[in-house]
Amino acid sequence: MTPLGKDWFVEVGQSLWPGRALALQIKEVLYEGRSQFQEIRVFDSVGAGRVLTLDGIIQLTESDEFAYQEMLTHVPLFAHPDPKSVLVIGGGDGGILREVAKHRGVERMDICEIDGAVIDVSRRHLPFTACGFDDPRVKIYLEDGAVFVARAKAQYDVIIVDSSDPIGPAEVLYREPFYRAMREALKPGGIITTQAESAWLHRNLVRSLMEMARAIFDTAHYAYTCVPTYPSGQIGLLAASRGPEVRTPLREPDQATRAKLRYYTPEVHRASFILPAFAHEFAC
Repeated sequence: MTPLGKDWFVEVGQSLWPGRALALQIKEVLYEGRSQFQEIRVFDSVGAGRVLTLDGIIQLTESDEFAYQEMLTHVPLFAHPDPKSVLVIGGGDGGILREVAKHRGVERMDICEIDGAVIDVSRRHLPFTACGFDDPRVKIYLEDGAVFVARAKAQYDVIIVDSSDPIGPAEVLYREPFYRAMREALKPGGIITTQAESAWLHRNLVRSLMEMARAIFDTAHYAYTCVPTYPSGQIGLLAASRGPEVRTPLREPDQATRAKLRYYTPEVHRASFILPAFAHEFAC
């Protein structure tokens, strides 16, 4: 029961966004359970379609997930001249894989997800993202992403980290050893993108991520995308590379791919790195 009634889900701000909350009206609860790592819930909402939450925090909604999935994926892939091998860390809902699959030149799509239950629940209840697992190029690894990356040496052209917030099982993905291991796992000229929180709400965290990435990679920049059901309505992505400029696409989607995209365009790619004045102090 919430102050709004039992048919409302309320995401109450915790340490990362204290004093804030977001409410969605529940139409029907489709799944509730607890895995080895976290509480998982899927429900149909009145205004945002299907919703996935982990430990009470919204991971995606059907209404706006594409804005996050497309930018986290296509910024690094279109900034790379010829990506062949891609690693996804996290991303158990399958949405990042769905977007990677739009790049026909990619030959290898590995995903490392610590919680296999997220994949299972997504396959049953989130077909619009879990369709990403249907691509024959996909290989699934169920283990800690930091441990997996530490074993990989010069294997990937692009690494995409679709992590939850730095609380619980995802906390290790925000630390320096993980970022150094990602650099070693990239081939020369490789690119990473990571979920990098909100410039509106997490200034100190963004600052520390950017300082760390710039000390490890040849180039690192902060971009953002608009996701109405995430705290503040915007979420950042950190794009870094072993050489190439990440702010300008080297390739552009063909006509068939453009027809499948709902947020990403080459123009949005470039514009996403142009930050408001207040963010220059800690994100530029």
